[in-house]
Amino acid sequence: MNKEDICYMSAGEMRDKIKTQEFTSQEITEIIIERIEKINPIINAYCTPTFDWSREIAKKADNIIKKGDYLGLLHGLPISIKDEMPIKGIRTTFGSKIYENYIPNEDDVCVERLKNAGCVILGKTNMSEFGYWPDTHNLVFGKTKNPWNLDKIPGGSSGGAAAAIATGLGYLALGADGGTSIRTPSSYCGVYGIKPSFGRVPVHPTPGLLSEIMVDQYGPIVRYVKDAALMLDVIKGPHNADRYSLPDQNINYHEEIEEKPNKLKIGYSLDLGFIKAIDPDVENVFLDNAQKFEQFGWTVEKAKIKLRKPSYVLNIYFASYWAYDLKSKLKEWRDKLDPEFLKGLEAGYTFSGQDIMQAMDLRKNLYESCYQYFKNYDILLTPTNAIPAFESGILYPEKINEKAIPFTLWFAHGYPFNFTGHPAASIPCGWSSEELPIGMQIVGNRYDDLKVLQVSKAFEEIAPWQDKRPQFD
Repeated sequence: MNKEDICYMSAGEMRDKIKTQEFTSQEITEIIIERIEKINPIINAYCTPTFDWSREIAKKADNIIKKGDYLGLLHGLPISIKDEMPIKGIRTTFGSKIYENYIPNEDDVCVERLKNAGCVILGKTNMSEFGYWPDTHNLVFGKTKNPWNLDKIPGGSSGGAAAAIATGLGYLALGADGGTSIRTPSSYCGVYGIKPSFGRVPVHPTPGLLSEIMVDQYGPIVRYVKDAALMLDVIKGPHNADRYSLPDQNINYHEEIEEKPNKLKIGYSLDLGFIKAIDPDVENVFLDNAQKFEQFGWTVEKAKIKLRKPSYVLNIYFASYWAYDLKSKLKEWRDKLDPEFLKGLEAGYTFSGQDIMQAMDLRKNLYESCYQYFKNYDILLTPTNAIPAFESGILYPEKINEKAIPFTLWFAHGYPFNFTGHPAASIPCGWSSEELPIGMQIVGNRYDDLKVLQVSKAFEEIAPWQDKRPQFD
């Protein structure tokens, strides 16, 4: 087996080989570090590598196995952490000049759980400033590039994490999704990512009031669906520091993911009742793949679902949050903020209390629409994005299929489910005419993360994608 094949193995398979010491954690960590040093200068996925620390952790992991002990589910497996989650003693910038030199004094809850499960942390991955934009660029570390076409965006804000997984720079990545920030880069980089139900994975600590707008959720980005289940088994479950975290359902995702429900009613929608334009490649690939679930004896039909003004909710919530949280820092740091981020932040000062209440009311209506939908269906399918990855350097595509669009439309299939809290995943389902990955979004009922994983695994079995890898000449 060559080194590249080792880098592209599943986390579960590699975990078993580490346990028997067919491969040591030190050996695979060194192989992946070597690949990062080769590929990362091209795509800029990792912003803060921690290789010396990685080697220390890998050595300890091997020594523990030699003594006949075992740390946990992810013992000795290399992983990356988005630059949003604090790691004690490791620079964490949130993609902003404000925090360029910030060194946390505690671990994020998920990071702590991953450490306890035996992970080897390779470093932090790049993101957009405070996760503002569903692309990955900032004034601290620059742009992350799409591994399939370096002139295209990788999506964001977890674009560094997705680009790393797509190029074999680790087996697992921890991402965060406040408005498609796991699903868009997973779609654009041709990997699998899942935003769990809100509260399934505890989030702490966070800067300011991010947790109070109840949209951000941490989750896995991986190459194999079963690896997402394995990782979720480690990071899920309540924590007293996060008052929104959910009680554990006592479900072992990794063990139960292979089970296929006997009956499922699946609905699909190209537009969710409000999306006015979609790329023809996306439409054709999505419709061809939505029907494949009928192979399992499941019902698949076009669904009538109409969501009202989710873009209004998106704009009000995030602009108001950033405006409030960064008000005390604005005078000092205004000139060092991304201009588009600053524009969005300052819009937050123009909204009235009534505007915010209207956004809250519309958010309530979004949930009600989904509640009514899931009375009749088990799963909702949509495209992950309305367009394949577009050119880097532009803010957004002003037209799709010759139709003028607002700036939030190209990622509008995903962010409504941040406001409703439903679990949602993006899985690769095909390729555009430019040979760019296209993703399908799989949305489940509230708290039914297992069903999303099971449906994802079933689709992976009939439409695998892992044999195709980005090439760098």
